[in-house]
Amino acid sequence: MTPFRVLYIDMNSFFASVEQQLEPALRGKPVAITAVDSEAGACVAASYEAKALGVRTGTRVAEARLLCPGIIFRASRHRVYVRFNLAVADVLDRHAELTHIRSVDEFQLALSGEAQTLEGAAALVTRLKAAVAAEVGPALRFSAGIGPNHLLAKIAGKLEKPDGFQWLAPENMPERIAHLVLDDLPGISSALKERLYRARVFDVPTLCQLDPRHARQIWRSVEGERFVRMLQGMDIPIIPTVRGGYGNSKVLSPEFRDPRKAYQVGRWLTEKAAARLRRDGRVAGRFSLTVSFLSGHSWVRGVSCFPTQDTSFFLRLHRALWRALWRGGRPGPVLSMGVNLTNVDLLTARQGDLLTPLAPAERTRGEEVSVAVDQINARFGDGMIRYGIHLPHPGFFERG
Repeated sequence: MTPFRVLYIDMNSFFASVEQQLEPALRGKPVAITAVDSEAGACVAASYEAKALGVRTGTRVAEARLLCPGIIFRASRHRVYVRFNLAVADVLDRHAELTHIRSVDEFQLALSGEAQTLEGAAALVTRLKAAVAAEVGPALRFSAGIGPNHLLAKIAGKLEKPDGFQWLAPENMPERIAHLVLDDLPGISSALKERLYRARVFDVPTLCQLDPRHARQIWRSVEGERFVRMLQGMDIPIIPTVRGGYGNSKVLSPEFRDPRKAYQVGRWLTEKAAARLRRDGRVAGRFSLTVSFLSGHSWVRGVSCFPTQDTSFFLRLHRALWRALWRGGRPGPVLSMGVNLTNVDLLTARQGDLLTPLAPAERTRGEEVSVAVDQINARFGDGMIRYGIHLPHPGFFERG
């Protein structure tokens, strides 16, 4: 049998399971996690007890109450879930070779030695399940998949939920996943599915048997060839991505939807994005603002600048873009917003400026102040020093 090289772990109903771990009275009961503590919101996660009654991600709170009388709601606590993510990662890394934390609830491990066999991998998964239950909490369970590459291992990990274990390899492909539809596979978007349909690829077995060179044409990139070769069992390493930008976006809860408050949330998002930019030793040459309204329309603008990592400078650009938005009249209620720092490069690669004067890779005075603020906040707590008035908006709907 083909050696198994990758183990993929997918935590089961992770957010709800964390709440059940922290609050034992919730165990065995239907629980849903909401983005905001509001009857007007939607569920962003559900326990398996709630899923059994039809509650899914995106189900409105009112609908969830009808589907599942007695359902218990808890507001999302993203930072708590991140702490549990790190705790699970620590356990996995002590018992096996953790190579990637794929998301807040997914992990990838490398298999070696006896664990490359089906029996050895099954024994490893049993040990990991016991270790997570003992060291993090019995409410935390996961499904596991193994394969000769990360794609097949990930697909296998989603075949048996909850608390399952499955494998995929050339020996049982494509029959084992023939029941799936194309967009059940990770990375197959609705747009890509339409391209596959136009190429007369209507099901998973046909995709698995596709000539990889044809897949490259359908995807319009080498990623199509890589994808099909991995479906066919080839061990293709993950190519490290080059970061193209730093952004934060937020779906606003009702109390933040007034445009003046949304503006202050935008300042907070800008501070966060700029701090992450500096943490990675980078500068950005473009700042963009996206504002989506409850009415359904969106407003997007961007402005280019000298590559910088100065928070105060980005905040001035943020204010200028909001002023441009207001020139068209007072905006209506804001549903979501985001800021993005793009045209990114390393600070060490930045050219100097003879007019400033600024030497290559030298920080401006504003950038030095920003670095000092980072150091103080890291020592005494996030937000100890702020750049004027802003409105933090913690919660699940935060990306970047």
